[in-house]
Amino acid sequence: MPEHRSDARGGLGTVRNAVVLLELLAEGPGYQALTDLAERSSLSLPTTHRLLRSLALAGFVSQDPRTSRYGLGPELTRLSHRYLARLPVVTALAPYLVELRDNLGTTVEVHQLVGHRLVVLDQVDGSEMGTYRRAHSVLVPLQGAGGRILAARAPDETWTALVAQAPEELRGLAIASRAGWAEAAWLHVPEGAAGRPGEVAVPLVSATGGCEGALVALVPDPDADAAAIGGHLVRAAQAAMRTGSHG
Repeated sequence: MPEHRSDARGGLGTVRNAVVLLELLAEGPGYQALTDLAERSSLSLPTTHRLLRSLALAGFVSQDPRTSRYGLGPELTRLSHRYLARLPVVTALAPYLVELRDNLGTTVEVHQLVGHRLVVLDQVDGSEMGTYRRAHSVLVPLQGAGGRILAARAPDETWTALVAQAPEELRGLAIASRAGWAEAAWLHVPEGAAGRPGEVAVPLVSATGGCEGALVALVPDPDADAAAIGGHLVRAAQAAMRTGSHG
């Protein structure tokens, strides 16, 4: 059994085991049973219970007093907010998002690949969103324009993993399109199934040439001028990343 699934106390093994439990809590329902977490993590029941109690004392895990089930804790929210407040790509774009939303008349978002997940870091709502928000959501990377740009520019190992986890109907398109997605100044993906909004996205390229994220406009109108939207996004992204490089 791998070390990070073992019952060994202390050291890096304990940290890895705690991270495994946090990942399971993040992926499943809001609150989960101790026995289910032990089974899914391949940890013993006593080890799982001990780690969850320690995480709960630190505020990283919460326990429902009625059901005794476990969920993610409020301390993670505080750390997340502090992290986002200091993230260069978010702070660089902050002055531009509202103006972009007003000029385009649609929702504008900032996306970033975190491991093999696509995360919406920030969002300024347009009128088309109503009460729906997906800020801080985790999306399927290869479905939208932002995820495709970021995945195509990612290292080969990350790209391969993203293609493998993508819906089967997207894999062939992704493999054939990677070079074009990676070189695109902007990318448009029309509205998809189940009401998934269309997107126009541009890469956020740092002064050193790294891709720090994607600036994305949601495009619910199939007749919208994607090239014009892409032009607005490109100019804002370039200005923001120039400013950020001097911050």
